[in-house]
Amino acid sequence: MTTATTTRAGLIEVTGLTKRFGTFTAVDDLSFTVEPGRITGFLGPNGAGKTTTLRMLLGLIRPTSGTATIGGHPYVDLPHPLSSVGAALEATNFHPGRSGRDHLLVLADTADVPASRVDELLELTGIPAAARKRAGGYSMGMRQRLGLAAALLADPEVLVLDEPANGLDPEGIRWLRGFLRHLSGQGKTILVSSHLLREVEQTVDDVVIIANGRLVRSGPMAGLRGTPGALVQTSDPAALAGALRVADVTSTVAEDGSLVADTTDLRLVGDVALRAGLPVYGLAPRTADLEALFFELTEGTNRNLGAGAAGSPAVPLERDAMTGEEGANE
Repeated sequence: MTTATTTRAGLIEVTGLTKRFGTFTAVDDLSFTVEPGRITGFLGPNGAGKTTTLRMLLGLIRPTSGTATIGGHPYVDLPHPLSSVGAALEATNFHPGRSGRDHLLVLADTADVPASRVDELLELTGIPAAARKRAGGYSMGMRQRLGLAAALLADPEVLVLDEPANGLDPEGIRWLRGFLRHLSGQGKTILVSSHLLREVEQTVDDVVIIANGRLVRSGPMAGLRGTPGALVQTSDPAALAGALRVADVTSTVAEDGSLVADTTDLRLVGDVALRAGLPVYGLAPRTADLEALFFELTEGTNRNLGAGAAGSPAVPLERDAMTGEEGANE
């Protein structure tokens, strides 16, 4: 990779990232990239090491080894960190007795951002009516929106969100999808962590899936869906396969007796079956069960949950050398 690429503003690069808390390895030789103008889902079961990775990316925890950079620089070396990266790792990072608007005004003053930006973000995130109420009384969904507004105050190039859909109702999740898509359309780099593939599959462009602190899959979301095709139910799959072959369409017979044709042209499959005199009981696009694939990729004992996994000893928590915080399982 060229120097011009690695220093491109907004590009996130994680290379050989490892974090150990004593004898416990929370993140293990993890490498991936997050491209500007795209939404990347950072996925894995609870305890996979997602939050620990994000904390290292944001300079909150010192890596044992490896690097995590934004635009070619570690977070601590960014010349203008607030306008480079906006992050929302918790939905409780505010004073409960302070109103949502006052919370943002304090942050805006610290970041030298005009108060007008606060009101603009309250509108964008859909909480203007609650802005003058105490944030301690907010629902989880409202807290998520407040956290997102705080992350966007300085109009950063990169947005890092940890489980942003937690607490949102279906309408809120739909709003979040559209809002993130709008931001990525502006060229922003967006990294969103989640433990649910189904929650993000309609939103993200790329995925990074980890389990037990290790990378298990990364790449475009479309790659998880497999090769598109058609699923056909008929009385004689072998005969239909032969007829489709004449039409230059390859196919295979699945274990359940259905025929999987390598084409997305359902009309063609139906016409071939009609000409061959074969009844069709079912004809539909073939789509991958992404949730099943996610569990398949991450199955097995989750060592990072310690006592939560059968037969596994509890993992002792140790304080990080940089922050003094105890190591989190996540």
